[in-house]
Amino acid sequence: MRHLFLIPIFFLAFACKPTKPEAEETVSVDSTFTTPLGKTFEIPVPSEKLLAQFEEAKATFEANPEDVEALIWYGRRTAYLGQYRQAIDIYSKGLEKFPNEPRLYRHRGHRYISIREYEKALADFEKAAELIQGTADEIEPDGMPNALNIPVSSLHGNIYYHLGLAYYLTHQYEKAYEAYLKCRESGNHYDNIVSSTHWLYMIQQRLGNPAKADSLLALIHPDSTVIENQSYADLCLLYKGLLPLDSIMPSGGGSPSNDAVRYGVANWYLYHGDSVKSKQLMQELTDSKVFTSFGYLAAESDLIKIFGLR
Repeated sequence: MRHLFLIPIFFLAFACKPTKPEAEETVSVDSTFTTPLGKTFEIPVPSEKLLAQFEEAKATFEANPEDVEALIWYGRRTAYLGQYRQAIDIYSKGLEKFPNEPRLYRHRGHRYISIREYEKALADFEKAAELIQGTADEIEPDGMPNALNIPVSSLHGNIYYHLGLAYYLTHQYEKAYEAYLKCRESGNHYDNIVSSTHWLYMIQQRLGNPAKADSLLALIHPDSTVIENQSYADLCLLYKGLLPLDSIMPSGGGSPSNDAVRYGVANWYLYHGDSVKSKQLMQELTDSKVFTSFGYLAAESDLIKIFGLR
């Protein structure tokens, strides 16, 4: 097992370096995270590649403190190390300079989701959605590129996707549905279609509208090309009756894609009347160490709200 105490040492080493005021480090450094269900997880030691990317982004920002793009990447690279509160602090300081920059609200909102501060996340995404009204959409570069190195999401799509997620995690399903509709309408890329349709379908099933849920699957086709959202594509094919349930359950450990499938299946059992199996699968999912995956967050939220766990 790698030594998790290296994370604080790494960040403190950087904090001791003289920097410009704009690049001050936050005092607190997180080495563990405790979920609302009381599960405490150690933040994994980042790879040498992630550390090098962080160092490069930090140096670029320090050399260009008025460059909002450099600021965004400094925050993103910090978050990829599991230092979500530090990333939030970076974005917050950036918003003091750039109060009308939707990308800063979008990225800060994402990290408020990571630490379960959902009301703050909603405020950020609602503000971001307001700021992009009447603006042209733009491709959002990936921090962790897919195998083809082809970005599949846009700024508008990501804002509405995460806004929908924040509404879903707070069980505001009608608002979540409207946000995911806007997400799906933001682009024609099939990866965007399957990711948004998955949530749209689950929401309507949860609202007790199975016919409406089924109507949302018209855009789902088994021969369409998926670049990175295969888990969502498989779930949509399950919903459409084109894949059997036992064919999509992952056998590997926790990961964002595996957790997405596990949650989709757990939710499938719930709206098909098997709450015992659903609860079991959600509890197993929340034993995973990938405590910021969207599947994990949704299972955790349901266990608290629907099943009354604490």
